[in-house]
Amino acid sequence: MTDGTTDDVQAVLDRLGPRLRDARTRRGMTLAQVSDATGISTSTLSRLESGGRRATIELLVPLARAYGFALDDLVGAPATGDPRIRPRPVRRHGRVYLPLTPHAEGLQAFKVIIPGTDPDAPVTLGTHAGYEWLYVLSGRVRLCLDGTETVLERGEAAEFDTRTPHAVLSADDQPAEVLNLFGPQGEQVHVRGR
Repeated sequence: MTDGTTDDVQAVLDRLGPRLRDARTRRGMTLAQVSDATGISTSTLSRLESGGRRATIELLVPLARAYGFALDDLVGAPATGDPRIRPRPVRRHGRVYLPLTPHAEGLQAFKVIIPGTDPDAPVTLGTHAGYEWLYVLSGRVRLCLDGTETVLERGEAAEFDTRTPHAVLSADDQPAEVLNLFGPQGEQVHVRGR
């Protein structure tokens, strides 16, 4: 007879191989590419994914880093019972992103602080796989979608397919704050275009 903790650990281990394979394929990586990024042999990676080898922390840490996952998310660790999320700000391209979802996969939620911009500055549109929804918390937001521009005021929302060339900017020289939700592929890299 086993206790609940042992059952939880065994359940995590039973799901680990498919989770590792899914993480790798979501990132579009081959076993050879993961091997190059982590220093783990392709045969070891293959056995981890098929369940033929038991994972160790020495193997999981570099894999989590290569896939861009928190270790708990990568292994599918059981919830600790504390539902709070403690976002750590990430700064990119002059913006501040506060992740509001604990997982690096599936639906993603962010609070984004967009710096003020010159409304006459040229706009670079980008595309990526996924779907986006945004809600303006404060300030004014300029949403550029494939040749059309819309100014969103506080309390307004918009949604769009992110394969459409787009840009989300402050509408003036004042910062704006938005709540963003990205669909399952929304975490992929932006492709820049004009």
